Amino acid sequence: MDFANLIQTVAIYALPVLFAITVHEAAHGYAARYFGDPTAHMLGRISLNPMRHIDPVGTILMPLLLYFATSGAFLFGYAKPVPVNFGRLRNPKRDMVWVALAGPGANLAMAIGWTVLAYVLVALGTEERFFLEMAQAGMLVNLVMFAFNLFPLPPLDGGRILVGLLPMRQAVAVSRVEPYGFFIVLALVISGVVGGLWLRPLMGLTSKAIELLLTPLRMLLF
Repeated sequence: MDFANLIQTVAIYALPVLFAITVHEAAHGYAARYFGDPTAHMLGRISLNPMRHIDPVGTILMPLLLYFATSGAFLFGYAKPVPVNFGRLRNPKRDMVWVALAGPGANLAMAIGWTVLAYVLVALGTEERFFLEMAQAGMLVNLVMFAFNLFPLPPLDGGRILVGLLPMRQAVAVSRVEPYGFFIVLALVISGVVGGLWLRPLMGLTSKAIELLLTPLRMLLF
């Protein structure tokens, strides 16, 4: 393992990852407060302070261990989830969909923002590769978080969205998976199912949609 290469990779990805995690979790808390649940607000979790959202094991230790163990081929991690009391939402079944969507929605917005920054840097003739690679890292990290969190299995955001959209009987059945959901998702990630059948296709479609959205800007700059 090239230690210098590891340090360079960490330096490039540190800021995009911190922004992606922090804004994602804060967005959940803000949406929950908007729809009637002040739990995250009372606990100080509607914050852009990364330290309030970083999980020492899931955000730092696990990704580093996996990076070394697989030579960078496989990474997985998580942040401290923002606490949401769905029973305090004004319309729990409907509003949980919007609360769940807020996190991936924030990542989508940041992916667009990093793409705009990359366009601007190229248009200005920036030769410093560090900033260009950071912008590209920001695009990638947020596309991964957007697509991964939409996987339709609790406790991921996509699972909560599915529970909110299904009829009550089916929603209750899906919600019962949540205590085991993390282990099921981890197994599906390791087996390649999530990456091959969900993550890469959805990231590809989203990337093309962002390019299409920003076509006027690209034409203006280039």
